[in-house]
Amino acid sequence: MNREWVLVHLNEAHDELTRTIKEITDSPGYDYGKFFPAMQHVYHHLNTAWNARDASERELANQTTATFKRWVSMPADLVMFE
Repeated sequence: MNREWVLVHLNEAHDELTRTIKEITDSPGYDYGKFFPAMQHVYHHLNTAWNARDASERELANQTTATFKRWVSMPADLVMFE
């Protein structure tokens, strides 16, 4: 597992979740216009942490658009419900 890469993305997701929770708590006018991009940001980083967890330094340095799209997609190998 590429621990550094995973931690970068988990920390980004954590920061966005913390920010989103604070904004929802503090702002009565918080709505889907802010919630939608915040959740996109969270999932982008959670998905990348999982999907690219075994990426080599070479793969990270030579990302393509296709690789990026694969990494940010919802994981196909995580069973959410049984």
